[in-house]
Amino acid sequence: MAIPTRSQLLSNGGYARDLLHNHVSKLVQLQAPVSEGKGTEPLHQMRVTMRRLRTTLLQFEPALHLPPAINDQRLAKWVRRLGLARDLDVLRERLEDGFLPQLPQAEVKALRPVFKQLRRERQLAYGHVVEVLQSRSYLEGLAQLQGWLKQPEFSRLGNEPIREWLLEWQGPCLASLFLHPGWQVASAAGEVEVLHELRRQIKQARYRLENLAALEGGQTAAWISHFKQGQELLGEFNDLQVLRRAISDQVPGRLDQELPQLEWLLSQHQRHCWEQWRELVSEVLPPRQRRRLWQSLSPGWVACRPWNWVKAGLRRASALFG
Repeated sequence: MAIPTRSQLLSNGGYARDLLHNHVSKLVQLQAPVSEGKGTEPLHQMRVTMRRLRTTLLQFEPALHLPPAINDQRLAKWVRRLGLARDLDVLRERLEDGFLPQLPQAEVKALRPVFKQLRRERQLAYGHVVEVLQSRSYLEGLAQLQGWLKQPEFSRLGNEPIREWLLEWQGPCLASLFLHPGWQVASAAGEVEVLHELRRQIKQARYRLENLAALEGGQTAAWISHFKQGQELLGEFNDLQVLRRAISDQVPGRLDQELPQLEWLLSQHQRHCWEQWRELVSEVLPPRQRRRLWQSLSPGWVACRPWNWVKAGLRRASALFG
C-alpha cells in the first residue's frame, strides 16, 4: 500500500501556515541588515518577501482565522513604504550601471544634479523604511503573526485536504487576469497606468502559482516562467518611463537636446522592452494557450474551463457547509 506524502495529507490551512512561516522567518532575518542600511539587496529581498506574504494571506484568507492586527490594509502600507526606497535604488542602478558607461563626458557631467536628487530622495525614503520597521504597528503585527504560527487557527475550509482544492486556490485570480485591458494595448502611448496595473496582476498570479507549485509536479512551471517574463518586461518599461521623467525634471531644456545620447538609449531600451512584451502577448493570449493553462491546473479534468471549477467549487462548498 502506498504511503501518503506530507503534501497529500496537508490541509489547506496547514499548507498556508507553512508558506507564511517561511515568509515571516525571512522577514525576521532581514530586519537587522535593512535597519542598518547594509546595501540595497536586503531591502529588495524584504520588499519581495513582504509582497509574497501579503499575496499568501489574501490567497488563503478563507482557510485562516487570523489576529486582528494582520490585515491587508496594514500590509499594503508596509509594502508601499519599503517600495519607494527600493524604486529609487532601481532607478539609480539603471542609470549608473546601465547607461552612464555609454554616455559622453558632457552628458555624464550634466547628470550630476539628477544623481544628487536621487540620493536626497533615497535618504528620505530610507528614513521611512526605518520608521516602519521600528513602528508599533509593524512590531505588533509581526509578533501577532509569529504567535499565530505557533498556534494557528483554521476555518472549516482550512481543515480540508489541500489537494482537493488546488483549482479553487488558483482559479479566481487567473480567470480575471486575461480580461484585463492591458493585454489588448497595441501602443504604450498614454497607457502607462493600465500596463502598470496589469503588471501587478501578473505578479499576483505568478506568486499564487508559485505558492502551489510544489503540489503541481511541474505542470505550471512554463506559465510561472511566462508570468515572470511579463512582469519583468512591464517593470523595466515602467522604470524607464519613470527614469525619463526624473531626468527631465532636473534638466533645463528638452531631453533630446540636453542629453541626446541618453534620450536615444532610453528610447531604444523602451522599444526593445515593448517588442518583447508584444511577442509574449502573442504567445500566451490565444485561446489554445489559455486552455493549456487551465489544463495545467487540473490535468485530470475532461473539460477545463473557468465555469467547471466554479461549479465544482460551489458543489464542494455546499457539501462542506450545508
